[in-house]
Amino acid sequence: MLKDKTIGVVIPAYNEERLIEKTLTTMPDYVDTLIVVNDGSSDGTLEKVQDLGRSDARIVLVHHEINQGLGQSLIDGYLKSRELKLDITAVMAGDAQMSPDDLAAVLAPILDGRADYAKGNRLLTNDVAKHMPLHRVVGNSGLTFLTKFATGYWHVIDPQCGYTAISNVALTAIPIERMIKGYGYNADILNMLNIQNYAVADVEVRPVYGDEQSKIKLWKYIPRVSWLLVQLFSRRLLHKYMIRNFNPLCLSYLCGLFLFFFGSIPFGIRLFYMYATYSEFPQTTFLCMMFLTIASLQILLSAIQYDMEDNRHLCIHSHSQKRPQ
Repeated sequence: MLKDKTIGVVIPAYNEERLIEKTLTTMPDYVDTLIVVNDGSSDGTLEKVQDLGRSDARIVLVHHEINQGLGQSLIDGYLKSRELKLDITAVMAGDAQMSPDDLAAVLAPILDGRADYAKGNRLLTNDVAKHMPLHRVVGNSGLTFLTKFATGYWHVIDPQCGYTAISNVALTAIPIERMIKGYGYNADILNMLNIQNYAVADVEVRPVYGDEQSKIKLWKYIPRVSWLLVQLFSRRLLHKYMIRNFNPLCLSYLCGLFLFFFGSIPFGIRLFYMYATYSEFPQTTFLCMMFLTIASLQILLSAIQYDMEDNRHLCIHSHSQKRPQ
């Protein structure tokens, strides 16, 4: 318990026999409940957790007979936390990839009343490329850009970091049981929080890469999550700026995207077709393409600026002293 708040940690685990003991035994004493979700492990993970549970009463086991994926494991962990009525619920991986020394910093914005959700940011660490594999840094940076559009939290960096904490108030308010059941859940939670105007804090955490082996296949992960982010962006515009409270920025986004995809691109295709087929440069087509491209970019940039301003009060930095009203 910290500042009279009960603290729980959800620990999804799938075939983590080698590292689950290290994860559980290094957990800080102020953590009240360790919710371990054994997701149909085929190794000795279940037995390890059961053995540790005999000596540590904080351990609560949620067991899946068959593997259901990371998303479902987190949903079940969050639902168990709701059932136990824990004040704050953090998430840490079962492979010791997240340093327990950073947990207090992740919890701090919620404990101080400045935010409803806090997430780790590994990219703020000095010389991050020395600690995190280069391909992860590059892929993470690209997904970060798309995630800003999808979630409305323009200050958030490293949204793929699973080191998070959420207040019971926010966890109870959002439809966590409908969260996607796979990678990309991070952006889905942020999307749900933004639609309901909950404040989010970005907190520096250290990247830990050692004995664990990532189960993410980037060549599958990046395209799949990119498409998910497009869907989440559409959902945010629809629910937040059209259904719940109309805001003209959604029309700016739609107008800019329409001009680009149904104006600039068709004229660009015609331009290259005419040049390649007839070796002629159609000036009128070129001028139309340039006009529509510039117009669409100006409209989109204006929409982004309006979006950033509308969500600025929901963006909490770890050094902030007061949560905006």
